Amino acid sequence: MSRAMQCQSCLPWGSWAQLPRSLAGSRGTRGVSVCAAAVPGPAGRRFLRRILGTSSTSLPRACVRYQGGSQENSAQPGSSRHGQSQLRNVASSGAIKKHQKSLSAWFSHQPNEERQFGPSFSLDAVHVDPVIRESSLEEILKPSPDLTIQNQLQQPRRKVIGLHNLFDVDACGRQVKNVVLYGTVGTGKSTLIKKMVVDWCHGRLPRFELVIPFSCEDLSHSHAHVSLRRLITKKYQHLRDVVPVLEASNLKVLFILNGLERLNLDFRLAGTELCCDPNEPVPPSAIVVNLLRKYLLPEASIIVTTRPSAVRRIPGKYVGRYAEICGFSDTNLQKLYFQMRLSQPGCSGEESQDRSSAEQENLVEMLSRNLERHNQITAACFLPSYCWLVCTTLHFLYFTRTVPPSQTLTGIYTSFLRLNFSGEVLDSTDPTHISMMKYVAKTVGKLAYEGVMSRKTCFSEEDLQQCFEVEMKTESELNLLEVFRSDVFRFFLSPCVQPGKEHTFVFTIPAMQEYLAALYVVLGEKKTLAQRVGKELSEVLGKVSEDVAVVLNIVSKVLPLRFLPVLFNLLKIFPRYFSRLSGKDRDTIAHTMAEELFKEEDYYNDDVLDQINSSILGVEGPMRHPDEAPDDEVFELFPIFMGGILSRRNRAILEQLGCSIKNLAAFEIAKAMKKTVIRKGRKGLPPSELMDYLFFLHKFQNERFTAEAVRSLRAVNLSSVKMTPLKCSVLASVMSTTCHEVEELNLTSCNLDSGSLRTLFPVLLRCKALHLQLNSLGADACKEIRDLLLHDKCVVSSLRLANNPVGEQGARYLGEALAGNRSLRQLSLLHTALGDPGAEAIAQHLAQNQHLQELNLGYNSLTDAAALRVVEVAKRHETLDKVHLYFNDISEDGTRALDSLRMDRDGVRALVFLTAGTDVSDYWSHILNVVQRNLPFWDRERVRQHLALLLQDLESSRSQTANPWRKAKFLRVESEVKKMLGKLQDGTL
Repeated sequence: MSRAMQCQSCLPWGSWAQLPRSLAGSRGTRGVSVCAAAVPGPAGRRFLRRILGTSSTSLPRACVRYQGGSQENSAQPGSSRHGQSQLRNVASSGAIKKHQKSLSAWFSHQPNEERQFGPSFSLDAVHVDPVIRESSLEEILKPSPDLTIQNQLQQPRRKVIGLHNLFDVDACGRQVKNVVLYGTVGTGKSTLIKKMVVDWCHGRLPRFELVIPFSCEDLSHSHAHVSLRRLITKKYQHLRDVVPVLEASNLKVLFILNGLERLNLDFRLAGTELCCDPNEPVPPSAIVVNLLRKYLLPEASIIVTTRPSAVRRIPGKYVGRYAEICGFSDTNLQKLYFQMRLSQPGCSGEESQDRSSAEQENLVEMLSRNLERHNQITAACFLPSYCWLVCTTLHFLYFTRTVPPSQTLTGIYTSFLRLNFSGEVLDSTDPTHISMMKYVAKTVGKLAYEGVMSRKTCFSEEDLQQCFEVEMKTESELNLLEVFRSDVFRFFLSPCVQPGKEHTFVFTIPAMQEYLAALYVVLGEKKTLAQRVGKELSEVLGKVSEDVAVVLNIVSKVLPLRFLPVLFNLLKIFPRYFSRLSGKDRDTIAHTMAEELFKEEDYYNDDVLDQINSSILGVEGPMRHPDEAPDDEVFELFPIFMGGILSRRNRAILEQLGCSIKNLAAFEIAKAMKKTVIRKGRKGLPPSELMDYLFFLHKFQNERFTAEAVRSLRAVNLSSVKMTPLKCSVLASVMSTTCHEVEELNLTSCNLDSGSLRTLFPVLLRCKALHLQLNSLGADACKEIRDLLLHDKCVVSSLRLANNPVGEQGARYLGEALAGNRSLRQLSLLHTALGDPGAEAIAQHLAQNQHLQELNLGYNSLTDAAALRVVEVAKRHETLDKVHLYFNDISEDGTRALDSLRMDRDGVRALVFLTAGTDVSDYWSHILNVVQRNLPFWDRERVRQHLALLLQDLESSRSQTANPWRKAKFLRVESEVKKMLGKLQDGTL
């Protein structure tokens, strides 16, 4: 019977809202075990295969009849005292202990992805058990209600059962021997198996004296006949002394069969003959069938893990208990997982313990509040796998100090998919053997792409039918769709939690929509009809034309007919034309990537890293009113994911998942994209958009392409972008591809600290104009700046440090830098809390500098002595001609002394007021602009007092001149000062 026929009773065709309740269940609480841990979801599948590989061994034994996988009559074969003593000898020999040690070592081994993206759980540390509910074949087969959050919460509560209680007696009092543990992709089947094995290895599963795990994937690859005895001893050599007495010893054995969907089992006697002899060689699938039939080792217990679509492969009479893994159906479990995961030691890298602990606690608190809002993330974290993805992304955003090539956002998502899919085929019974990820890219990727293009994230059932069912033409396609609906659909799409949209679907993780849309485009699935046939026709015509051309070339030499050369050239045109038609696909990919990357309507959004952060932690502030119009959807990650997918490392991982992207295709896409991207990148991009552009170049991981793009950036403006350690690392990584000088780097108000400056040190060395205002840079940061300015390769000529708490100690470091620097021409220390000691430290080293031309010490509470001391040094300086001293605590006597300075006589001009003797200062507009720009960060009352003094000085100077032209200039400046004072008092400035 076809699978489509089998599924008709449980899943009415055409309804996407009626799906198996693989993740359904009430939100009841579940126990938490502090014992073992692993990656959420089927993350350890590849490591299970290492230890659960094919082997064989066998032993003679008697056949005992069992019904329904539960033991009716404990008909145990007779055991002699000699057999019992033999067992004790085997046990005392330590064979099983060696087996436990070996299993523990293997199952404690974490996947590369788990070790790569932040600190991981150790297997003996912590583990949050997902909810496991007892089920039945009737519940599996019956139709499901509409797949909405409300229906999930209203479903009848099924019995919660612990992992260690799966083999307890059933409701009829019969001992359960065979257990089927099923769940959709991402619910944690492989993790639970690893936990069970580790628990046994550490003595926390006393029910069984021996545990023997097998990987059904490895068994499916073995076609040679093998005995059960050989199957065991080949992989577990420590058990070669134990296997011969398995039958006679009454040893409590547990067989674990992980991933049953990989095996094609036939329980018909005509398909699989009976076998009760562990020494008899049979196909591996026959061993599994006879173990489940209880013809082989009937006393042994068996636990099988599988996806929902394969549950029916085992007849119900051979199953004693069905159990469904329901994930984290309670937000308390999700919170506990996040708290344990994000509180792991070393999570924050090399930061101080106090600071790292505070940041970790803050992250957990923000995430907890977002979960309590019943946001979409709550539905996503129903799957333990997505909890792992959330923690990994947060670690990437907050605790990444350096970014190796593997650590990109695209790399995280690609590795996440490998952890959960690992190259699995969608249906092992289908002759096409299409990989699960390839099928997802073609179907879900199409839905994701159409959503991105139409800028929508909610999809109706009609949208799903349009993407999944329109092209269904064969029985095989129908069967694949049914398997996808039951096993994989809920991994990518879940019901929307927004009021009024309960019957629509959204991507479980928003960024996954953009990733799959990018994968759909890069794989070339988005093609016109001409492009689909272009490749095939070009190959066919190319081969034919080559053969015909050879023949015509020979004939034309024998028979000099005029039309033959023309026909010969025409034949050459066809393959070229169709080759170009096929190649248009890569031009389209490049064009799509470039256009999406520089969409002007997205120019003033937050950068993509901040968008990811907000989607996980939520946005602090008042909730949006239900009647308020929602913001337009933003899909700025889409082109960035496209670039990341084309990187060599991600292409290698996708190749393992069955999604092949050839090197030539990646090269041609990059070539086609280069001119457009570099041309648009030269335009003045807003800071957040420029950060996205740099992030795209980093994820693309094409050093030659990145170097050409960066070389065209002469000015880099990232002002007001929150430069986290990750963003600093990305900027440093991208800019390091070239060694050209940068005309200007604007990092104003970017939350920089000494660590940020340390990360950006190689970039800062090459910047001529460096803007570091409004960054809370203190003495530690000034120490880094000192090292920067004293470096022999430093080219910084203009340095602005306004509105930073530099202080006296910071001024000492900067003074040391001035003494030895040769490149600096302008230094702004406006409003940096220097005071007289700080100004004295600057003046002390200023005499040793021979290149500085302009020094701004305004708004630093300088008194007459400090101001005059700086000016005296400046008068003797060879190049310093302007010193800004406005908004300081300078008396009238000090003002007169400074006002008497003349450029032609003293070689320096001190800017204190808006006047210059009986005339208006040439710098009056500059001083007022400085005040207006910095007013949000200055003490308004103090600014008001200084403006009043400036106004008083203007009026006094105006009264001392008889020149009408000068009076007019004074009146103009006075009006500007009065206007500013008025706005300041009204609070409008």
